[in-house]
Amino acid sequence: MEIRNSVQQDPADAGPAPKSRAPGDPRVRHAAHRAAHWADETADRIIREKGDKALYTCASGITPSGTVHIGNFREIISVDLVVRALRDRDKKVRFIYSWDDYDVFRKVPLNMPNREELAKYVRFPITMVPDPWGRDENYARHHEADVESVLPLAGIFPEYLYQAKRYRASAYAAGIHRALEHRDALKNILDKFRDEDHKIQGEWWPISAFCDVCNKDETDISGWDGEWSVGYRCNACGHEAAVDLREARGIKLGWRVDWPMRWEYEQVDFEPAGKDHHSQGGSFDTARHVSKDVYGREAPVTFRYDFIGIKGTPGKMSSSQGKVIDLPDVLRVYTPEVARYLFAGTRPNTEFTISFDLDVIKIYEDYDKTERIAWGDEQAKDEAVFLREKRIYELSQVSTGVGGKTVMPPVKPYQIPFRHLCSLIQIADCDIDRAVENIRKNPRGENAGPEDAQLPGLLARCRCAKYWIEECAPEEFRFRLRRPGSAAGAAAAEKSPLSEKELAGLRLLRDKVVANIADFADDKSCAEAIYACAGEAGLEGRELFRAAYQALIGKDQGPRLASFLRSIDRERLLAILADW
Repeated sequence: MEIRNSVQQDPADAGPAPKSRAPGDPRVRHAAHRAAHWADETADRIIREKGDKALYTCASGITPSGTVHIGNFREIISVDLVVRALRDRDKKVRFIYSWDDYDVFRKVPLNMPNREELAKYVRFPITMVPDPWGRDENYARHHEADVESVLPLAGIFPEYLYQAKRYRASAYAAGIHRALEHRDALKNILDKFRDEDHKIQGEWWPISAFCDVCNKDETDISGWDGEWSVGYRCNACGHEAAVDLREARGIKLGWRVDWPMRWEYEQVDFEPAGKDHHSQGGSFDTARHVSKDVYGREAPVTFRYDFIGIKGTPGKMSSSQGKVIDLPDVLRVYTPEVARYLFAGTRPNTEFTISFDLDVIKIYEDYDKTERIAWGDEQAKDEAVFLREKRIYELSQVSTGVGGKTVMPPVKPYQIPFRHLCSLIQIADCDIDRAVENIRKNPRGENAGPEDAQLPGLLARCRCAKYWIEECAPEEFRFRLRRPGSAAGAAAAEKSPLSEKELAGLRLLRDKVVANIADFADDKSCAEAIYACAGEAGLEGRELFRAAYQALIGKDQGPRLASFLRSIDRERLLAILADW
């Protein structure tokens, strides 16, 4: 999966590629805003269309009706990236995230516990549904708290708005009143995008009511006095009432009117939406008309974001069906910076896949290449590529500078290839502390230094590698070093898996390569010595490789042998190979 290629590229200039500028070059900071990154393009568009303002408001939101999956997170981080781009332009930005927790609890998702108990609360506001885990004050708050606790790990800090509190406090009384005044116009707007079979029939109201007695929304609006009094009748329990909009707790706008009403209330300048909402005649089209024709405000700048696929775990993401991958699932495999990179390096209107299989290694490799280019450790193809890659890298970082602006990390991160790290962790029997100690004794990653092995970035990558190995990696990628003496016991119980010729080659490998492993300056010289042993034993190289893997991990294949041998303690290797 080549994330970088999903970003719009500038045409390459003719002639030889220029040398990348050093990260500290002030021209780089200024030029970064000219890179063709979609967040910067969107920030420029917001300023252009909304004018030079003292404060820009960027919005996102969702109904916490179930687990907030990684597809929902795409909207959150898309807004965060645009917010950062605006702040890089010295703009003051308010980033609001609305919990639409006054929506109706329509059905019980399949991945919920105590489903029979939850079913009793169908048609209630979701803030009145009990938390089936018993942790939080209600069902909605449980899902809200899960998201609010994890977003800071990804460097995202919105201002949370809770719509149940606002509606119950009658904060939107004026907005509801305006909708009632314009209900004929609203009906025409909604019907404009419907065919004849789906146009609104009979009397229609832009509001609904939760019953004050049974709490359900199975009500009919019975009338409006033209001022502040609205009547309703509950079909579930028979209760009838007239309520004052300025005091009522249960009156709510339909969501196609609620959305643009809140654009005006919060003065929203930017809000993206999914491809389903952005379809022709979809909810954003109707909201745009409602916003302008009823609430007198142009709709926010927007863009469409696409769906996210999952590779390496079964099932389609769906909160209603219970097959859900959420941000914590992603952060168990990808460090926060790499998780941000997946989104920063992909245009929102591009569908992409988050992998949990062997493609995880490739994604880490792509991120590491971007990091090397950003720090000037690897030359970019040309200046445009350098600016683009550096900008993606900046936006991928969790920490920000003064005023929430993007910054390079204060220290160049210690970089160790993910594939190699997975081998080191398995060599250490999945003990992270042992693996880190081995790295400190013999650092072999990019930009390596023993003191760097103590950096939090390495520990975070180690934790992700350990989880991926144990929970996600295919069986052929996993291994465990034999214990000294285990091979002898196995040989006594059953025929040895190696021929006499292979055993002879293995002993040559032990005596000529492993015994002198510290003398090899790099993997290349070690590999040459391995092939020399194979030739001396009359074996093909692959035959000796198989013999070595069988002796060390009991498999026919394994990590690159030269690197593998050089990563294992010499005495441990000799003790294992002594059995053969």
